Amino acid sequence: MTSRTASFSTVTIERRDVGPTDVLLDIVYAGVCHTDVHHARAEFGHTHYPIVPGHEIAGIIREVGSDVTRLEVGDHVGIGCLVDSCRECTMCLAGQESYCRGKVLTYNAIGHDGQVTLGGYSERVVADERFVARIPDVLPLESAAPLLCAGITMYQPLRHWGAGPGKRVGILGFGGLGHIGVQISHALGAHTTVLELNDDRRADAERFGADDYRTTGDLTVLRDSFDLIVSTVPSAYNLSDHLELLDFDGTFVNLGVPSEPLQIEPYALHTNRRKLVGSMSGGMPETQEMLDFCGEHGIKAEVEIIAAGELDAAYDRLSKGDVRYRFVLDTATIA
Repeated sequence: MTSRTASFSTVTIERRDVGPTDVLLDIVYAGVCHTDVHHARAEFGHTHYPIVPGHEIAGIIREVGSDVTRLEVGDHVGIGCLVDSCRECTMCLAGQESYCRGKVLTYNAIGHDGQVTLGGYSERVVADERFVARIPDVLPLESAAPLLCAGITMYQPLRHWGAGPGKRVGILGFGGLGHIGVQISHALGAHTTVLELNDDRRADAERFGADDYRTTGDLTVLRDSFDLIVSTVPSAYNLSDHLELLDFDGTFVNLGVPSEPLQIEPYALHTNRRKLVGSMSGGMPETQEMLDFCGEHGIKAEVEIIAAGELDAAYDRLSKGDVRYRFVLDTATIA
């Protein structure tokens, strides 16, 4: 895209030469994330045009650099939200690159070479092997692509805040993130409840492993019901009412980025010694752990594959929540 209001069109871009620690991969599929819409349509206010979105990249390695040790030609691999970081800070040394102040996003960012990064809506990409994860062969590439963002974004808070046997987990919002989060929470052994506005996704939620499904019209009956709630809601909502659902020492993880500030009634936190926290996408070691976990448990995104010519319509549908549950671009249709 060349401007906020422009349609998608095909352009020729240049990728850097393969360096000693780089890999070149043929992109097969690229997930379409709501963040792509925000950046492409300048809703975050800092878009570098022309923009090539896409940070849910699944492909096959075509070439490896001379010093690459983890990956080989022919491997199925993925690239998520990051393609670089400072590599020296406490966060990087701990394998938490997504929290690095010097991280470089996969697209619409300025790399350490001073060039704007260009994302996965393309045929090929070059990246340092540190920021490339191996996709288990049991996972279809089209279903694995969204895991590189949506998957790790859900996996990190569920693992960090202890989803597992004996824990009561609520997934607020059953969409692109939520349908993956339910599968992960179920596989971790937690009692998992979906919280949604209406009943129309109940069958899907149960199919993906939800133990319970509740609509949010009357939350008072669920007071003190959860140890952990992970919210995927991207718009403003009554946060205090949802905090009231947490039991003693419960944790509410906010993943959404509403356009308006979230507001709370202080006593909603004070009661039951509740915690309100946030979480980023996750670092590279945990991204690999997530992919291996998903491969082991058969967790994958439910996708609608689209052609390049359908991107504009897909963005409009995604803005309206009209997708079950992730769009994925077939890069073979780029011409």
